[in-house]
Amino acid sequence: MTNPNAPLPPSGSPEEEADDLVNPACVMVFNASDPSGAGGLAGDVTAIASVGAHALPVVTGAYARDTAEIFDHFPFDEEAVAEQARTILEDVPVQVIKVGFAGTPEVLSAIAEIAADYADVPLVAYMPNLSWWNEDQIDGYLDAFRELLLPQTTVLVGNHSTLWRWLLPDWTSDRPPGARDLAKAAAEVGVPYTLVTGIPLPDQFVDNVLATPQTILGNEKFERFEAVFSGAGDTLSAALAALLASGSDLEAATTEALSYLDRCLDGGFRPGMGNVLPDRLFWAQPDTPEDEASDDPASALQGFALPPHDTKH
Repeated sequence: MTNPNAPLPPSGSPEEEADDLVNPACVMVFNASDPSGAGGLAGDVTAIASVGAHALPVVTGAYARDTAEIFDHFPFDEEAVAEQARTILEDVPVQVIKVGFAGTPEVLSAIAEIAADYADVPLVAYMPNLSWWNEDQIDGYLDAFRELLLPQTTVLVGNHSTLWRWLLPDWTSDRPPGARDLAKAAAEVGVPYTLVTGIPLPDQFVDNVLATPQTILGNEKFERFEAVFSGAGDTLSAALAALLASGSDLEAATTEALSYLDRCLDGGFRPGMGNVLPDRLFWAQPDTPEDEASDDPASALQGFALPPHDTKH
């Protein structure tokens, strides 16, 4: 799963062996810039780094949003997106590609062409909730995603209700579709694995299921959090892509990514007046109580306030 166009040192050389020991796996991420840090490229990069891989972020556009809601999106031209990706692909071997919100059918087409050129690289695709968008844009985007990108996708990740509305809009059964039903619908256009999240269960639990049309490969149940989160889906799909890139098999990577997300949500924080954001660096928080004295010289700086700058404009 390496880029065949990237120049490599001779097999067995000291340089190659050193790179194998030192270099983290690389994940190319297509997503929009999110100024709130809830999701988008900010969430992808932090989650990928947190689980030990290196992100190669490709900007597909930018959200205008706060921590509560998305107000607008400004897409990049498809040529600008393709040029970002192809330039770095000629230099760096990529182990996994992750696709978040591409913004337009044209950008989806450009990403699909790149994925086809690197068909040996697994692709993790995440479908976010698009209810903030207008109906015509949603329909065009979903149609393009189904036709162009799903045939290139290795693992599709999405919330149960989002995938239900998209993949099985004419579902008529009295029972809601299960993970295998959604996996069957995704497999009809070429997706071998589907990770369905947020399946409602009794007693305030939700299930997260990795499925194929034939079987359930694994599932993890978690207690439902009372808070409303932004960025959970990007966090999960980015962590899954990074773990796959680092060599984990799909079932193990899914279990670890779900456990990582649960810890991120458990340590979630509210930086503004809107939703709670996942703490993707929960492991970096100090363990010592705030009122516990410290002999660390750095603690003397905790009460030090920087003066305002006096720059004149």
